[in-house]
Amino acid sequence: MEIVTKNDLFYTLVLQKVPNLGDASAKKLIQKAGSPEAVFKEKKSNLIKIDGIGAFKLKDLGNKDFFASAEEEISFIEENEIKPCFFKDDEYPEKLKHCIDGPILFFQRGNINLNKKRIISVVGTRKITSYGSSFCQQLMEDLAPLDPVIVSGFAYGVDITAHKAAFKNGLQTIGCLAHGLNQIYPKTHQKYVKEVEHHGGFITEFWSSDVFDRTNFLKRNRIIAGISEATIVIESAEKGGSLVTAEFANSYNRDVFAVPGRVNDNQSKGCNNLIKSQRAHLLTSAADLVYILNWKLEENRPKVIQQQLFVELNEEEKTIFNYLKTHPKSHLDAIAFDCNVPIFRATILLLDLELKGLVKPLPGKIFELF
Repeated sequence: MEIVTKNDLFYTLVLQKVPNLGDASAKKLIQKAGSPEAVFKEKKSNLIKIDGIGAFKLKDLGNKDFFASAEEEISFIEENEIKPCFFKDDEYPEKLKHCIDGPILFFQRGNINLNKKRIISVVGTRKITSYGSSFCQQLMEDLAPLDPVIVSGFAYGVDITAHKAAFKNGLQTIGCLAHGLNQIYPKTHQKYVKEVEHHGGFITEFWSSDVFDRTNFLKRNRIIAGISEATIVIESAEKGGSLVTAEFANSYNRDVFAVPGRVNDNQSKGCNNLIKSQRAHLLTSAADLVYILNWKLEENRPKVIQQQLFVELNEEEKTIFNYLKTHPKSHLDAIAFDCNVPIFRATILLLDLELKGLVKPLPGKIFELF
């Protein structure tokens, strides 16, 4: 079922407005009744019998104020070229569909295309250091050949650094907001709005009439964690919103990555603790992410090889690259033995070279140059 009519949208908006209901319960009502409109035509006595619903959650279901509010929000949606996305729509992000508390409806604006895309979320401190900024920018550059969608919260620090690095490298990027699409927070980031919308866009479950409140960040963070295949924490103090996002990702059984830092650096304490408590994979380069997530370069994707990559190879990478020049289609074991590197290290180096568009993996742990 998809939202194809104004009627469908209207009743979904009304459901969203009902207090104490929540997304998980709203989904149960829609599934049982058959459609958003059918929920309001069904007898309350039947709805109350649904497991986990009860009279308390339905006591405000017929509040006429919510109907009036829904009409006003539809006008805002139509006037501002906003696209609603219902949880049963084909275009609703696949990963988010598997989150029991994922929004029944969210709103998007821009040039967003999540169909069969790799999606990763990047979060972290608002007080990003030069170390975190450098790592984030290098990560986006190295991931560019794999064309992932980069999701973040459009906040200060790590968020805006990730968005800027993404569109700089031609990647689609999405800002997940904790307020309606009638405003931008922080206001100083207004200057990046057009660039983000050109290379992706913005999503939110909040209405234009919703009051901006810091408690919205918690709801926003569950979407950031739920929409993606993995969440990356680049820098975080011992406590912070990015750690909450990591907790959401863990609860959704998604991979979490954290960038390690010096033990006495305040902005690395959160990441170090995630790694130490085994709630996150250690992330030192794009190759770690590609290896854990088992990503492969698309066969039909154009090779992105720049001359500068040849001077950026480290000594180990040069050794393997030169070896494959004279030993095409070599097995991983042979590469490791002849190049005098451990197999685990050879695997990482080959992934790095694959990311740079220089090496192509073949079935049976065979590798060759492009």
